[in-house]
Amino acid sequence: MTPLLAQALRSVVPTAEELRADRQYIIDGTLLPCWSWTAVPGLWSGKHRTTGVVVQVAATLEGQLSWISDPTPGSRHDLHCLDQSGALDHLATYPPIGDKGYIGRGMLTPFKKQPGRELLDWQKTFNKSLNRTRATIERVIAHIKSWKVLHTDYRRPYATFKTTISAVIGLIFYALT
Repeated sequence: MTPLLAQALRSVVPTAEELRADRQYIIDGTLLPCWSWTAVPGLWSGKHRTTGVVVQVAATLEGQLSWISDPTPGSRHDLHCLDQSGALDHLATYPPIGDKGYIGRGMLTPFKKQPGRELLDWQKTFNKSLNRTRATIERVIAHIKSWKVLHTDYRRPYATFKTTISAVIGLIFYALT
């Protein structure tokens, strides 16, 4: 990445530290697929049954894209990627909303059904309303993945993948300003 491009991206793309503590966010992870490079271990995602890198995405309750993390290998769990990004360190006032993969980090998550037990009616109602709210982040991710390079297998050399992702993310945020 050229120094000029790197500087331009830093000025447009928000970092985890720039997430506002007085806002509530919805957070979810998504896989950006790529070819299987034998020289790069850890790209295989068992969940998605393909290779790629994982990014975490944060959006406001209104559906405004607020932050996208740096890519991490696809074999890593969303919770690990979120911890690595440091985004939760800045969101103490209002707990972010997430899916069941984020249980245990102080986020608002749906209740899990325990083996041999049913969820109570109020837990089902809570899960339903929380999942309706979470639909916002799914739409935001779908909008991000409307960029062909982010939803099809990346076929160029792996060394250029992070630069390409960063450039596309920069363009996405530039379009929002």
